[in-house]
Amino acid sequence: MKFFWVLHSRGFKQAALILLAAFFSAWFLFVQNLFHAPVFSTSGGPKAVYKGEKNIALTFNIGWGDERTVPILKTLKKENVRSATFFLSGSWAERHPEIVESIIKEGYEIGMLGYAYKDYSELKDEEIQQDIGRAQEAFKKLNVKDITLLRAPTGHFDRRLLKISERYGYTVVHWSIDSQDWTNPGVEKIVQNVHRADKGDIVLLHASDSAKQTNNALPELIKDLQAKKLTLVTVSEMISNSSTKSEEIQ
Repeated sequence: MKFFWVLHSRGFKQAALILLAAFFSAWFLFVQNLFHAPVFSTSGGPKAVYKGEKNIALTFNIGWGDERTVPILKTLKKENVRSATFFLSGSWAERHPEIVESIIKEGYEIGMLGYAYKDYSELKDEEIQQDIGRAQEAFKKLNVKDITLLRAPTGHFDRRLLKISERYGYTVVHWSIDSQDWTNPGVEKIVQNVHRADKGDIVLLHASDSAKQTNNALPELIKDLQAKKLTLVTVSEMISNSSTKSEEIQ
């Protein structure tokens, strides 16, 4: 009987350890998914778009620098890409009105990336509103009209931004494919990161000076997407022509 109890006790401890390990593994995956969730929405409230139903949208964030954007515009034109969305910070737009004009002239869509490129998740509500207000004034002075899309400058946001953006009449746009071009991992790696894109995906790219390899990756990246018979559209075109996806944040 004593021998049986020792075996039984050992078996119980082993089972408990297995269950405990499984619990922590599940918890880790849950937390990881929570913090890497591509987009959020409040229950029954305003939503942030991160994915459509068909076609594909290339989006470019620009927060600083004047060396990368013009070459990217030339490459897009050379590759016959007529639809793309550029998210600009208001402070950058003020400093580079001629580049803003070139983006508009080429027929590309402009979205707002706030004004000072601050992390909205770390700001108070009134500070977020002030930043958006400054961006609005900047674009108004540049005669950039009808901006309806807003992207959180650093990609971090919560339900507060969704509610604030709704009051301002903006749709918050995230992404479903991150090229990670801002890390300068190499042209092949950028292309590889975007290769998994499929119908409805919104691709994050950058045209700031820190993204040194984006322009060189674009020709192959575009050819790869076109080989999948994916049509390149703006985010607004994607939103208007299909249903979009979002996730709930508590």
